[in-house]
Amino acid sequence: MKAFVRIFALLIIVMLCTGFACAEDTVLEPQWPVPEYVTHLLEIASGEVGYTEGAHGYSKYGEWAEDPYCQWCAEFLCWCVDQVDKRYSTKLLRNVYPLYSGSNGGVKWFISQGRYITRNGHLTDWGYQWMDGDTEYITTGTYIPQPGDWVFFTWTSDEASDHVALVEYCTRDDTGTVTIHVIEGNNPSSVQRNTYALTYNRILGYGTVYDVAGWTMRSGNTGEKVRQLQEKLVTLGYLTEEQVDGSYGTATAEAIQAYQATIGEKQSGIATMTTQQRMDRDITRQIYESPETLIVVDDDDD
Repeated sequence: MKAFVRIFALLIIVMLCTGFACAEDTVLEPQWPVPEYVTHLLEIASGEVGYTEGAHGYSKYGEWAEDPYCQWCAEFLCWCVDQVDKRYSTKLLRNVYPLYSGSNGGVKWFISQGRYITRNGHLTDWGYQWMDGDTEYITTGTYIPQPGDWVFFTWTSDEASDHVALVEYCTRDDTGTVTIHVIEGNNPSSVQRNTYALTYNRILGYGTVYDVAGWTMRSGNTGEKVRQLQEKLVTLGYLTEEQVDGSYGTATAEAIQAYQATIGEKQSGIATMTTQQRMDRDITRQIYESPETLIVVDDDDD
């Protein structure tokens, strides 16, 4: 809560300084707690607003990344994370946020960490996504990005990431339209604040602070999401601990097929939303029915 208050105070200053004209717009309170490191990150990024690249596209962020004349939107964000680490003795870079340059490195990193939500709810090579606790798939506008999320854009017709920005906050106007407020580098030659509609079709997706969405999984997928699925299969008795490797191979597909057979689902070997949600319910029931589960009874009659 303290972190959100600090961010809210910062936003008031931003609105006053930038002539925030839409009095009807409401700043949306984050759905999840804002970590202190996100507050630090936003403060550092805010302090860089107005920085302009030098001759021939030189930037200090590119120099920090050992490529002084690169297109530096990603380098700017990574530099900001590195500054948080140096000033506050955190270890965010490579753990909470990626260190990368180039087109798709950031998206791939967040996917490997299990913290990536697409704008339209369909992740290439994986399948559909859904918010935790929901029974409907994500569609455009379902997920409202949180402070500290990274939003990835494409300027072309393919799915390559061409730009990345740091989410500062979101607002909703009197028509219900949600706007994402970001800080971004290389726009086109400086660090600036900018806004994008939540439904903007050039948004690819979001690298998120929290893991808040489920994903369809299938053979060939790798990463943290697969490891989590395998751990659940171990709990249910369909895999061994030795088979938990974060890679959706034959053993995992066969384990899912076997589980689907026991619950009467199509034995596709694909970990769908219904399969995974049923697994979660079975694990919860297994925990509560276990004799090892401690039940505390209050005998105090007062």
